[in-house]
Amino acid sequence: MINEKDSIFLRKAIRLSAKNSHDGIHGPFGAVITLNDEVIAEGWNEVLQTNDPTSHAEIVAIRKACRKLNSWDLSGTVLYSSCEPCPMCMGAIYWSRISRVVFAADRKDAAEAGFSDDMIYEEINIPHDRRSIKFVQHLQDEAVEVFLKWMENPERKIY
Repeated sequence: MINEKDSIFLRKAIRLSAKNSHDGIHGPFGAVITLNDEVIAEGWNEVLQTNDPTSHAEIVAIRKACRKLNSWDLSGTVLYSSCEPCPMCMGAIYWSRISRVVFAADRKDAAEAGFSDDMIYEEINIPHDRRSIKFVQHLQDEAVEVFLKWMENPERKIY
């Protein structure tokens, strides 16, 4: 269900995408995170500026929101994005437990502008040895042993 505040915050994300992409260095993406209808973080695409392929608008905003709240858990927050989040950002949204996402343009709109995630969506379903980047599993037993020891640790924190 969309309400008037959703439109206000989503337009803010769109304005951030427009304002910060006019230089050609920042991609045309903006994000806003709110808690109790108050903006707690904003982000825009900084991939080229930072030489960090993970600096998507949503990731930048999530990092800022986590620092502001001093928590990795963003339950109760809403993320407003100028575009449908990519697979990486969607993963971060789930890991941070954002409660709701409202977005404007969709992934097809982004693809038409040169930002296609189709290959990633397709690659996820391909067996490891047939992906365009080969994924090779090795030393599984040794890594699983670490998990087993971690599960036995009474001090472990589940996240």
